[in-house]
Amino acid sequence: MIPIRDLNPTRSTPWVTWTLLLLCGLVFIWQAVLPEGLDRDFVFAHGLVPRRLVYGHDPAAALTVLTSMFMHGGLMHVVGNLWFLRMFGDNVEDNMGPVRFASFYLLCGVAAAVAQVAMSPASGVPMVGASGAIAGVLAAYLVLYPHARVVALVPIFIFIQFMEIPAFVFIALWFALQFFSGIGSLGASGGGVAYWAHIGGFVAGLALVFVFRTRRPAPARVAFERPQMPWRDGRGW
Repeated sequence: MIPIRDLNPTRSTPWVTWTLLLLCGLVFIWQAVLPEGLDRDFVFAHGLVPRRLVYGHDPAAALTVLTSMFMHGGLMHVVGNLWFLRMFGDNVEDNMGPVRFASFYLLCGVAAAVAQVAMSPASGVPMVGASGAIAGVLAAYLVLYPHARVVALVPIFIFIQFMEIPAFVFIALWFALQFFSGIGSLGASGGGVAYWAHIGGFVAGLALVFVFRTRRPAPARVAFERPQMPWRDGRGW
């Protein structure tokens, strides 16, 4: 399934979400224009290398937990992540407010990094991407708006159709894919998708949403009443 948009309007401008989108986009452009060789050095310097963080004695390695959240490994990687953040982040920010949402997002990203490092502490492959933090955003959306509708492209045999899917169904299927893919990746070496970062960020989001959410009322609904015709109340014309 490929999500197209959600049917869940917001009441405020998602400034933090747009700022995160802009920062990730700018960092990716910077990576893309670096000369060959320097781009690799940039990834190893600012990406999260578990072995360097766990076994190294470099205090700067801790900063890569944050810097790696704004880097990506390719065009499809950045487009996919930013598409999910644009679709689900605005509603979560609308509920939490900008300051709470920014804190929530960063904490989910940190939890995602911790989970991935815990599963492969000796890995020398840099981990980059915002998907762990975005997984936390998906978890918050699941809790806050389980009955919102997501318009998605769904392949049915040889046909592809637009379908409206409840948010809890879409996100639950997404997490199930991450979980079973993570189980399948146990013992694997080398690069690939950081499934345990996705799982860690999602679980953190499920817990943290109850700390950072606000109990704001649902958007007001305007009731349109049929105008009463004069001959129905006996007053005539």
